[in-house]
This record gives sequence, C-alpha cells and structure tokens, in this order.
Amino acid sequence: MANGDNFLRQGVDAINRVNVSEFVDKGKDILNNAQGFLNTQADFLGKSAEGVTSALFGKLKRTKNTLSKFTDGKLDINKKATTVYTTGNGKTQGPEDLDWRVSLSIPDSVKTVMKDSKTLLHPLNSTGGKLVFPYTPTVLVGHSAQWNPMQPVHTNYPFYAYENSRVDQLTITADFYVQNEQEAEYWVAAVHYLRTMTKMAYGKSANRGQPPPVVYLNGYGDFTFKNVPVIINNFQFDLKREIDYISTKLPQTADSQGVGAYAWAPTESLLTIGVTPQYSRTKQTQFNLEEYIKNGGTTGTGFI
Repeated sequence: MANGDNFLRQGVDAINRVNVSEFVDKGKDILNNAQGFLNTQADFLGKSAEGVTSALFGKLKRTKNTLSKFTDGKLDINKKATTVYTTGNGKTQGPEDLDWRVSLSIPDSVKTVMKDSKTLLHPLNSTGGKLVFPYTPTVLVGHSAQWNPMQPVHTNYPFYAYENSRVDQLTITADFYVQNEQEAEYWVAAVHYLRTMTKMAYGKSANRGQPPPVVYLNGYGDFTFKNVPVIINNFQFDLKREIDYISTKLPQTADSQGVGAYAWAPTESLLTIGVTPQYSRTKQTQFNLEEYIKNGGTTGTGFI
C-alpha cells in the first residue's frame, strides 16, 4: 500500500506543476476541434488535484503527448515515452506495436458493409477500425486441463487419464464514461458493435446461415493477447437511473432531407463481455509446444 500511495502522490504533484492557463487553452482548442475522447485533455479543466482518482490519473497518462515513462515499475515524471494515439481521421500515430490498449477487431464482412455507406459503427473508424475500450478494463482469464478419473475396484485413489486442455471463457469488464456528444456516439457504436457480433446472417441477409463472426482480441503487447481469434458469447451493459444521460445526433442515420436520429448515452455504464478463443482445426495443427515454451506462442499465432 505504501508504494501505491507514493505512486498517487507523485501523480498529484505532477498535476500541481501543470500551468493552469496553458491547460485551459489546450482544453478549449481541443473542444473546438472535437478530436474525440481518446485525445481529449479537457476532462481535467476545473478539477483540483485533490479530486484526482487513480482512474483519472490513468487517463492523464494516456492523453495526447503526455504519456510518462515507467522505469523499474516507478513513474519517472520527467521522462517521456513514445505515445500512441488515434487522430480524428482514424489514423494511428506512433509505433503500432506499442499500442497496448485492449481492443476487439471488426471482421472483413462487416467492414465491407461499412465501406458502402455510413453505419452506426462509423465512430469506430476513429480508433483504427476496431472497438477500443477507452478505460483499461478488467479481464478475467482462466486456463484448464481436463483429466478423467478412473477408479478401479478395491483401490484407494483414482488414476487420471488426460482428455484435453482449453482456455476458458474470458470475461472483459469495462467502464464507459461519457462526457460529450462524441463520446456518446462512440458508446452507441460500441453497444451496436456487440449486438452485431452476436447475430447470425438470417432472413434477407446476403450470406444466410452464416454464424456470428470470429473477431480478434488484442491488448497488453505481444505476450498477453496478440491477434487472439475469439467468439463473443455474451455481453451486457447497464443503464442506471441515478445518473445523467447525454444526447447525440447520429449523422449516419440521416434521411434524404438530412434529418438524423438521436440517441442518449449514460454518463457512466459498465460493459461485461464474455469471449472464448476459437481456433480452427487447421490452426491447431500448427501448434508447436516447443515454440510455445520458448516464446509464449502468441507472437503472430494467436495462441494463449
């Protein structure tokens, strides 16, 4: 706990050293240009250092061009590390392999539809054409090996025969905070993405009978989640009654007269998503235990 308190104290001291007038000017400029929530520094306008929580300080580290460097697990406030961020036009700036944010990809079949016309998923283009969780989520991961007990008569202990190994369902729990129209639009896109990824092609769909698509999970570098193929088993989100809601006009839903629909997004919500790795038979035949032991088997293979 002492190390954690010291960490937060350093963060608060760093914020206290910020020139307030320059911070206000930056915030106004960002609001005028509406660059999107991943670049925004306006969150901190009017907020005192005493009110900064660990989550808020975590967002400060990820704001544009202010990512501080950690050395041996300690924050060195005077050093800068390369920042990876996404601009308003959807282009990622900075080395892509340093982007450790947790994300879920958009399958090619859905991207094809998105190219033809603007859809509710259009805001995801601002984060590199994928769903990026704006705040670091909690990811619960489980691995298991199945052994079948065999109990011969007149024995005290069973023998276990190995059956198989598996990666259990991963549970992603992500906080979503909405503070402006752009973030509200992204929240709508995130929920619509999850709804879409849990639907099959049915009825008048072009590829009738096609199951929900496989997407790729990425996060935390090359040895945690790197292009892991997953299916989305389930998801849920809450709509609390005791919080505020922000409205946003959805231009991608505009009719021929340019009239678009409106949506309201909660200022605070929790997304819980269950995903399971899905490796094809061909992919599994390429598994190499020796290589897995050497380098984790995750770089470019998707095995975890």
